[in-house]
Amino acid sequence: MERIFIGVAWPYANGSLHLGTLAGCLLPGDIFGRYHRMKGNAVLMVSGSDEHGTPITLTAEKEGVTPQKIVDKYHKEHKKNLEELAIKFENFTRTSNEFHKNVVKNFFLKLYENGYIYPKKMRTFYCENCKRFLPDRYIEGICPYCQGKARGDQCEDCGRTLDANEILMPKCKICGEEPILKETEHLFFRLSAFEEKLLEWLKDKDFWRDNVINFTLNFIKSGLKDRAITRDIEWGVEVPIPGYENKRIYVWFDALIGYLSASMEWAEKIGKPDEWKKWWVDEAKHYYFLAKDNIPFHTVIWPAMLMAHGGLNLPYDVPANEYLTLSGEQFSKSKGVGIWLPDVLSRFNGDAIRYYLSINMPEKHDTDWKWEDFIAKNNNELVAIYGNFIHRVLTFTYKNFGKIPPYSKEAEIDKETMEKVIKNFEGVGKSIESCNFKEGIKKVMKIAQIGNQYMNASQPWKLIKDDVERCKSVLHICLRIVKILAFSSAPYMPKTADKIWKMLGYKDSIHEHKWEDALEELDENEIDKPSILFEKLEIKEEPFSKIDLRVAKIIGVDEHPNADKLYVIELDVGELGKRKIVAGIKPWYRKEELIGRKIVLLANLKPARIRGIVSNGMLLAAQDNGKAVLLIPNAKEGSKIWAEGIEPSPAPEITYEEFKKLKIICKKGFVEYEGKVLQDEYGKIRIDKPVKDGSEVV
Repeated sequence: MERIFIGVAWPYANGSLHLGTLAGCLLPGDIFGRYHRMKGNAVLMVSGSDEHGTPITLTAEKEGVTPQKIVDKYHKEHKKNLEELAIKFENFTRTSNEFHKNVVKNFFLKLYENGYIYPKKMRTFYCENCKRFLPDRYIEGICPYCQGKARGDQCEDCGRTLDANEILMPKCKICGEEPILKETEHLFFRLSAFEEKLLEWLKDKDFWRDNVINFTLNFIKSGLKDRAITRDIEWGVEVPIPGYENKRIYVWFDALIGYLSASMEWAEKIGKPDEWKKWWVDEAKHYYFLAKDNIPFHTVIWPAMLMAHGGLNLPYDVPANEYLTLSGEQFSKSKGVGIWLPDVLSRFNGDAIRYYLSINMPEKHDTDWKWEDFIAKNNNELVAIYGNFIHRVLTFTYKNFGKIPPYSKEAEIDKETMEKVIKNFEGVGKSIESCNFKEGIKKVMKIAQIGNQYMNASQPWKLIKDDVERCKSVLHICLRIVKILAFSSAPYMPKTADKIWKMLGYKDSIHEHKWEDALEELDENEIDKPSILFEKLEIKEEPFSKIDLRVAKIIGVDEHPNADKLYVIELDVGELGKRKIVAGIKPWYRKEELIGRKIVLLANLKPARIRGIVSNGMLLAAQDNGKAVLLIPNAKEGSKIWAEGIEPSPAPEITYEEFKKLKIICKKGFVEYEGKVLQDEYGKIRIDKPVKDGSEVV
């Protein structure tokens, strides 16, 4: 028996989980964990909600609530989604609890005592408009290395970790003003002390994925810099030494220690406080599952922290995935690019989602989620091959025998078929062990294909009339294949595997059995009437997805020469350039009130000539008792606005009649479509002045 520790990257509790997080870390970790539990290995799989840091405070500030309220809401939602997807953790916890905070403080003090944490004065960004120091995520600008879009701690394009003062053309994310550099004192982790130790540790990691080892070696060889581990913020883990009462421990330092704290908390929960040591002090293999933007934190910074602490196991493998993309764009909570778990789980079978992400997993390169391909693989593979084989075998057996028939009359095809099936079953296990999950699920589907070919060749529907004993034997082989399919599917589609197991007449859960039990003989169980495993799917087009809503800034306002109640408004729409629109808001807003204001623009509305002037788009406003009230976005010009849970797929152009069919209304000071709140990357879209709930947006 081996001890396997599985650390799954901690998702931020500032919004709903998306399929990118599921494909990048949650699903591969779960497949790996489920397999090793069935192999009889001792597995400790942990993660939790990352609840500190600026993504949380940014969301809280925009919604006008406390950070605690934000994290409570999303931690609860995350746990529900994980249960729906059957993602099994020994402990899924959260970083805002006191147990985690105490472990972080003790870890911090250990490094401090060992001489790896020291104070240093530094110049950091201060926003004179907001009158505060800006934590990294409150700063955005240009990456000095690749010229891509960067936030204060990392470039979104090249993935390089950054110090905030490296950013070119920095802007305050809240107000858009350029901050100044101002001196403050912070505590630093002496990362530079570990260059040689890390390179030595990496010498035998030739089994790591190429993208991971190459990125890691290049990162270290480019020179490691000491990193600040405190920040000027009020939300987070308190610094456990005097003089830093107004600062908090940096979220990256805090969250990485979560792997250890979650293990310790698990041991407390099961009543064996020292049990965590079997994975962290005694011999055990540590695997970390994450997306590629997290590689340096898990292959450089976390190992260095563990070395600095001493006496704790280092990572064995870090099989980081590339990105799951949507129309070629990286999934992102902040940009609204994504397919959100609450929405997709309300519409589709969780195991169908798991299957598609497994067969399309971004292990070696970015892969795109395509709705058409998802539907095709569900219908042509899960339904037509996998589900069809299992259902026809069980239905034929139930109808003709009512129980699993014995094997008494053999044929050469039986042996040949079972050899192929067993070879593929063993291949599934080897693929999972080497973290090649995509290859493993392909072999699962291959087993179903072999089963279909065998059944078609053997024709039990003819044998039932001419040779009942041979018919029983053919069905017995088919049912053995069904059993093997159930076991090989268990790590990938756990709920489906259990359904198959129950349909074979077993009363317990397949997940209580050993992997090798798949090859044992069948019991002659009585079977119940089989049920369908997967349904055919078709996607209905969501009309809201066809509109293109953008943030626009008013840069000019003129009277309409031919209308008393109309303005001709010039807009800056960022990447879409400058535009002119005609808007009927003159009775409610003066020119000087509008200049510099950001508005919501329907950018793909068919151009229309209004009183002699062409309007290229339409300003959206709430209508309340005959008055127009503007909507207030937060993001920069050109940014997209979306409805929570609806994947944007804008048409090149829509008509006003098409837009009018959408019922966009105001509720509790915000804007929503069919219960889904409209938002930009900085938060929910607000309304300029109070309006009655249910007021329509036009």
